[in-house]
Amino acid sequence: MLKTKQKIKTHKALKKRQESDETGVHAPLVEALEKFYHNPMVQFHIPGHTGGHAAYAPFKKLVGNRALLLDTTDEFDNLGTLHPATGPIKEAQELAAQAFGAQRTFFLVGGSTIGNLSLAMGLTKKGQKVIVNRNCHRSILTGMIISGAEPVWVSPERLEEWCLWGEIEPSSIEKALKENPEAAMVWITNPTYEGVVSDIASIAKICKKYDVPLIVDEAHGCLWNFNKNLPVSSLHLGADAVVHSLHKTGGSMSQSSMLHIAKGSKFDCEKIEKALQLLQTTSPSMLLMASLDAARANLESKRGKRQLKRAIQFASYIRKKLGKIPGVHCLEACENYNRDITKIFIKIDGLSGKRLESILEIDFGIEVESASDEGVLFLVNIGNTKQEVQYLINSIEKIAAAGYSDIYYIEKRKHMPMITPKIVMNPREAFYSEKETVPKLQAIGRISAEVIAECPPGISILLPGELITEEHLPYLNEYTHIEVLSVGTAATPD
Repeated sequence: MLKTKQKIKTHKALKKRQESDETGVHAPLVEALEKFYHNPMVQFHIPGHTGGHAAYAPFKKLVGNRALLLDTTDEFDNLGTLHPATGPIKEAQELAAQAFGAQRTFFLVGGSTIGNLSLAMGLTKKGQKVIVNRNCHRSILTGMIISGAEPVWVSPERLEEWCLWGEIEPSSIEKALKENPEAAMVWITNPTYEGVVSDIASIAKICKKYDVPLIVDEAHGCLWNFNKNLPVSSLHLGADAVVHSLHKTGGSMSQSSMLHIAKGSKFDCEKIEKALQLLQTTSPSMLLMASLDAARANLESKRGKRQLKRAIQFASYIRKKLGKIPGVHCLEACENYNRDITKIFIKIDGLSGKRLESILEIDFGIEVESASDEGVLFLVNIGNTKQEVQYLINSIEKIAAAGYSDIYYIEKRKHMPMITPKIVMNPREAFYSEKETVPKLQAIGRISAEVIAECPPGISILLPGELITEEHLPYLNEYTHIEVLSVGTAATPD
């Protein structure tokens, strides 16, 4: 009985502390959705499961009745609209803009992909040159296929020891702008998937010197604005637009992201919003949008700040402990580049990244963010516990001491594309040309008609208009056929 009373007392104390932590933090969309939940209406509208009444019973049992009751879209029950933004949705976006230091913030319900697509569609035109880093996400390429823009490739530094892309040298951006004075913009990714951080301040200065706008796909950097021990967000370093995947590390639900237009940006917000109207669903999920509002509110709260501070401390602790284990190596910052401490890329002598990933999953029940040729990537998130952190360290110690051997058939295929594309045709033109599918070996010397880019990390192996060479083969081991342009055809789309 005493234990039960103590549990109740502890629970009440924790609840009171949490409420105190969140005092003064306003989440209008969460509050509107809560009001909707407590004041249900008779529904003769979408979604068709009607508050869960028509849901498949095992699914309903799995996700809970409340989740289905809250699964609604905009326009109903005074929840506001997404396009144009009205009501609680508009207020939630405005609060997000304040929190991140943006002029304007748009909620995205199709991931950061939609943000990149809207920027390409709204701001670039057919034939315009866009300077872009080789290790960009496939969504940027897709955006240029839609708009008809032409990528001018800039290769980041290679971290040969790690088989990873490193920072984007500001000098390479200036060189590309000198050689392509007609370039419409610079569009880069920062940080890399593995947490390598480029010198955005210097790149932004170069862009201003040449009077071109700068877009930064900062999908993996949404936490940076909320702790001084993390890198500075590109929003405060001179970028004109920034995309953040709040669902990746910020605590929102999968598929939810934000697009920010910086203060003093060269971009027309109205053009971007019109593109978003074309690309986003007309039935956006209130759960996804409310989770964005909730994630922002949490990061601004005392509780959220403690969570982030703890995650950074955990990451530092993991790095310190792993650094003392023989045969274990951690990717660290150096004089050439900075890094996001919460992203920990490791390798173990004698093991490929894919082999290490399989050992962690099968033998220790640990899922990693990704695995490449050399190592694996861990994300230390704001929700990870001290027990989980210690278990990870103990597991790595056991693996390093156990003498696991590699399985070499895993290594027939490489997992991090390290190729500079040879573009011989505009990607949009190639995508819409006549195509045929041929055996992989017969594709060598032909022009690719498709995007091949597996997630993670979403970096393209091939894109439309790229010349296929023998260099591509190690990355295409699981493919038997490739889509290429038909001989003698290169039709321009209408």
